[in-house]
Amino acid sequence: MPQSVPRAAALPLAAGILAHIGPAATWLPVVRRHLSPRLAGVGHPRHVALTFDDGPDPVSTPRFLDALDGLGVRATFFVLGDAVVRHPGVVRETARRGHEVAVHGWSHDRPWLPTLAGDVRALRRAVEAVQDVTGVTPRWYRPPYGILTSGRWAAARAAGLRPLLWTAWGRDWTATATPASVRATVQADLGGGGTVLLHDTDRTAAPGSWRATLGALPDLVTDWRAAGLTVGPLADHGTADVRATAPRVLGRAGAVRRRALERGRSGHG
Repeated sequence: MPQSVPRAAALPLAAGILAHIGPAATWLPVVRRHLSPRLAGVGHPRHVALTFDDGPDPVSTPRFLDALDGLGVRATFFVLGDAVVRHPGVVRETARRGHEVAVHGWSHDRPWLPTLAGDVRALRRAVEAVQDVTGVTPRWYRPPYGILTSGRWAAARAAGLRPLLWTAWGRDWTATATPASVRATVQADLGGGGTVLLHDTDRTAAPGSWRATLGALPDLVTDWRAAGLTVGPLADHGTADVRATAPRVLGRAGAVRRRALERGRSGHG
C-alpha cells in the first residue's frame, strides 16, 4: 500500500513529460515527411530553400555572405538571439544583402524540462533582437537541434512564428565533414521542394567545420540548377502547387520526396 502513492503521483508526471516531449518526434525524418511535410519544409517542387543555422558569427558568416553573392543566391539564416545582440552588424549586413533572417531561439539549449513561460520569454526576446537590428519581423522558427516540444510549439505561436524544420541536411557539424561529404549527404535526401539545413558557424559544432559547408556550396548550387531547380530563401519557397510538374530529383530519396509533395498539395500537415 505505501507504494501506491508514489505510483499514483508518477502517472500524471509521466503524462506531463510525454505531452511535453511528444511533439519532438517530428525530429525523425520519417515522421515529419509523412505526417507534416509543411513542417519539414516541403515547398514548390521547382525550388530548393537554402537555410543556415546557429549564427551570426563574425568570422565565418561574412564568408558565406560573400560566397552567396558570388553565386547569385539568397538564403534564410536562422540566428540565435544571444549572438544577434553580440554581433548586430553581421545580422544587419545579412539583411542588407537580401537574405532572410529567421529565429533559432535565444540560445542553443536542449528543452528537456517543461518551461513554457521561459520558452515564451526567450522566443519573444529573440524576435525583438532581430526586429531591433533589421527592422523586419521574422516569420520562421527552427528550434535548436530540431527539438519541438509542446512548450516551444506554444511559444512559437505566441511569438507569431511558424515552426519549420528541414528535409535534408549536410551533417556539416562533424570533425570529419568535407565539401564532398556535405554535398553527397545533402543530395542523397534532397529533391525539388526540399529545405536544406546547413551551418554558417561552428558555434555548436567541431571547430572549423563550417569550412566544409562553404566549400560545398558552389557544387550544390550547380547541381540544383542543373536539375532545373531555383534556389532561394524560405520566403520564396511557397507551397506545393498541384499543377506544377516536379523536375527530376536528386538522390535515392526521390520516391519519398514525391509522395511528400503529393501530401503537401492535398493539404495534409
